[in-house]
Amino acid sequence: MKKRIISAIIMLVIVIPVIWFGKDLFRLGIGIISILALKEILDLKKSHHQIPMFVSLISVVALLLIVLSEYDGYSILFGITYKGIAILLLSLLGLSVFYQEKNYTATDALFLIGTIILLGTSFNAMILARMTDLYLFIYLILIFIFTDTFAMLMGMAFGRHKLIPKVSPKKTIEGSVLGSIIGTAVASLFYHFFISPITISVILVTLALSILGQLGDLIFSKIKRENDIKDFSNLIPGHGGILDRLDSTIAIMLGFLLFYSFL
Repeated sequence: MKKRIISAIIMLVIVIPVIWFGKDLFRLGIGIISILALKEILDLKKSHHQIPMFVSLISVVALLLIVLSEYDGYSILFGITYKGIAILLLSLLGLSVFYQEKNYTATDALFLIGTIILLGTSFNAMILARMTDLYLFIYLILIFIFTDTFAMLMGMAFGRHKLIPKVSPKKTIEGSVLGSIIGTAVASLFYHFFISPITISVILVTLALSILGQLGDLIFSKIKRENDIKDFSNLIPGHGGILDRLDSTIAIMLGFLLFYSFL
C-alpha cells in the first residue's frame, strides 16, 4: 500500500503540470505514454510472435503519426500525415511476406494494425480534448476517476451479485451501477459549474461514457486473463502498467469522439 501511495503521488506531481500547461508539452507526454502502451501490448506472449525490432520501429512511427495528427476541429486533414499512415500500415502487412512464419506473420501484422489504430485514436482523442478545453479534459478524467473508485468501494460495501466473474471476479453489479451513478453525478456537476449549464443530453452522455469506461476496464481485464498476466507491466510500482491505469480512459476517449457533438 505504501508503494502504491508513493507511486500515485509521483504520478500526480508529473501529470498535473503537464495537463495544466497543455500544448506541446502535453502532446509530448501523450506521445511517450502511447509508445509505452504499445510496448506493453507487444510484450504479450500469447497474442502474437515476438515482433522483430524493425517491425516494432515501424509500428512506433505509425502510432505516433496517428497520435500526433493535426485535426481541423474533429475532421481529419487529408495530406502527408494521412498518406504516411497508409504507407506504414501497408508496410506492416507487406513485411510479413519476407519474414519466416516463426518470426512474423500476416496475422501478427493485423494484430499490430488493430493495436496501432486503437491506441492511436484514443490517445489522439486525449490530445483533442485537452486542446479544446482544459475543463473538458478534466470532466472526462473525473468520469473515469469517480466511476472506477466508487464502483470498487460500493462493490466492497454492497456488492452481492458478480458482474462478469470469468473476466473480473471482484466486480459486482451493485458496484458497477452505483459507480456509474456517482461518476455521472460528480462529472455532470463539474460540467455544470465549469463548462456550461447541464442538459439532459449532457447527463445521458456522461452516463454513457461512465458505462463505456467500465467496459474498457473489462476489455483489458479479459486481455490480461487471456495472456495469464496480473498486470501489463510493472512500470508503476503498486499500480501495474500504463494500460492498467488507462484502460477505462481509453474507452471513455473513444466514446468522447462519438458523443462530442452532444456536449
